[in-house]
Amino acid sequence: MSETVFTYAAPALKFGRGASRELGYDLTTWGARRVLLVTDPGVAAVGHAASVAEGLQDHGLAVTTYDQTHVEPTDASLTHAVDFARAEGPFDAVVAVGGGSSIDTAKAVALLVTNPGELMDYINAPVGKARAPQHPLLPLVAVPTTTGTGSESTTICVMDVLSLKVKTGISHPALRPRLAVVDPDLSATQPPGVTAAAGMDILCHALESYTARWYADFDAKLPDQRVPYCGSNPIADLWSERALGLLAGAFRSAVREGGMAPEVAEQMAMAATFAGLGFGNAGVHIPHANAYPIAGRVRDFRPAGYPGDEPIVPHGMAVALTAPEAFRFTYDAAPDRHLRAARLLDPSAEGDGPDVLPRTLATLMRDIGLPNGLAEVGYGEADVDDLVAGAVQQQRLLATAPKPVTPEDLAGIIGSSMSHW
Repeated sequence: MSETVFTYAAPALKFGRGASRELGYDLTTWGARRVLLVTDPGVAAVGHAASVAEGLQDHGLAVTTYDQTHVEPTDASLTHAVDFARAEGPFDAVVAVGGGSSIDTAKAVALLVTNPGELMDYINAPVGKARAPQHPLLPLVAVPTTTGTGSESTTICVMDVLSLKVKTGISHPALRPRLAVVDPDLSATQPPGVTAAAGMDILCHALESYTARWYADFDAKLPDQRVPYCGSNPIADLWSERALGLLAGAFRSAVREGGMAPEVAEQMAMAATFAGLGFGNAGVHIPHANAYPIAGRVRDFRPAGYPGDEPIVPHGMAVALTAPEAFRFTYDAAPDRHLRAARLLDPSAEGDGPDVLPRTLATLMRDIGLPNGLAEVGYGEADVDDLVAGAVQQQRLLATAPKPVTPEDLAGIIGSSMSHW
């Protein structure tokens, strides 16, 4: 039998300039008294974390700050944050102020200060044991300071497992934040390089969820078998389409301007929020599966706008690097959707066929200064098999692709992504 049911869930949302200054009131209505604020050194340096902490303290809340979040978290960095929280607690709630790295770190903390075991017990199989939480997590408020990851809306915590050189994660509905607070004033100050990479994450969230396997094309599930990523569906489609339209008007301007004008910052924040509300339920597929090994096996690439103390391929950039070829591959599974997505993103996109969306994406990537394919971040033909091996491990994501994906298919996509123009 085919599936007849799709699911939809989202955090409570507070959106708008100045929204981050209202958190103290929200947390007191939950009965919170002691709060752990999770952030990273860069966000702390520009004062966003201190501003949020001050607002919490103004409402009588005791705030302890953890400001050592690692950009692109690792199993070691998450364990460090959890150990800090266990030593300094107990806490009544966790507030994450930062990009996806801070929010994902806070998710791990909220899980492991209330549940037994260690990180590897909860990491997705086959890397970890995929244990489900036994007890409720600490309430989590996510305050994104970048426009892109969508972590404020999702049930996923992503990290690199250093010993295996693989990017994986924890996936469970309990990880979804209770409240997402999206304040465009915070993201307006992100560097252009971060805007470009994170913005491509918005774009791929919207495109991948919009082109994901239709929910009714899956086999029927029992209630206890339902997963957060249920496939494209009528509600997620609305969020994805609107996100693409907003990006069409704001993305290039956001990168060019450096410090974003208020109206541009608001449009980018809205696009990120809408895309998160879509893909957080429909799911993502091939570009995200490929992104995990691309980021996890980086050698010496150091992008502008990010900490330069170690190599990194930012998540949104890693996702984008194989996206044109991935959508060329999936085109025949849903031609109308691929063409509509291209024209939402660029109303002037002309023609038909599998090249339209890849061409639209490559043009945008070039305009915003992204690397011209995998070769520019240090990979070559000799790395294809290794990257494929990493992507194949992401079966949770590949299952959402609109057509079956073999290792040979992935090798073709990755091999053709060494350059795009």
